[in-house]
Amino acid sequence: MPPSRSRATRSAVPEQLGFAGMPERLFVCTPSKLGAYADCPRRYRYSYVDRPSPPKGPPWAHNSLGASVHTALKNWFALAPERREPEALPTLLKATWVREGYRDVDQERVVYRRALDWLESYVATLDPEEEPLGVERVVATKTSVLALNGRADRIDSRGPEAVIVDYKTGRSGLSSDDARGSQALALYAYAAERVFRRPCRRVELHHLPTGTVAAHEHTEESLARQVRRAEETALDIMGAEKAVAAGADPDEQFPVNPGSLCGWCDFRKVCPAGADAVAKEPWTAVEHLNS
Repeated sequence: MPPSRSRATRSAVPEQLGFAGMPERLFVCTPSKLGAYADCPRRYRYSYVDRPSPPKGPPWAHNSLGASVHTALKNWFALAPERREPEALPTLLKATWVREGYRDVDQERVVYRRALDWLESYVATLDPEEEPLGVERVVATKTSVLALNGRADRIDSRGPEAVIVDYKTGRSGLSSDDARGSQALALYAYAAERVFRRPCRRVELHHLPTGTVAAHEHTEESLARQVRRAEETALDIMGAEKAVAAGADPDEQFPVNPGSLCGWCDFRKVCPAGADAVAKEPWTAVEHLNS
């Protein structure tokens, strides 16, 4: 009697043949993906592990504002240098304006006007003739653990060096400590240095509401420390995912990290810890712009 199909398949293709000693797969990630796990492993699970992903809450007005401003600046740099004038901004912002999350039309109009003011003040500080190395540019690199990619708001060319520029539209002002501690900016710099094959150590946070710049000059060692932190996070994530795949309790492997961020979480309504947090309205973070 001929062997069964399953026995024949097992004997023809030994399961471990050719795979013993193979290196671990790289963890494909962005800085925001790593940041989600660092903020709250449970939120990471809801976003990247559970399929289908739990339903999110309504869109946030501050995210709409940030996306609108970022895209308007991207399109400003896409213009020919002679057309990079403040007069172009109303058309650019209207074309990119995201309307979701605002309390009402009146609030939206006020926020739009504020955003336009920020943009007009900001582009007045720029040289329209200068061409960045990249705008909304994806940079990518690999380490022994990571297959990292990320989209930098802007990468400037300043002499022989590249500089990472990140736009911010939030309420709080920023300091050099914010720039120094940002893992995302450090990872962008690490990747950009390899993509452009030129030093990239300076990272800057451009806070449009106040017109201030918070900057930090990394060293090779400080970038390496941030990369090691990212690798450690990736190893933790992969370990948790493997454990869940082997039958472990997902809630134990991806625990909740309750805190002030719970009220802003997209998954607050489906998370036991988030359900106890005071809910934020979708427009809460932009209310101060009406004053």
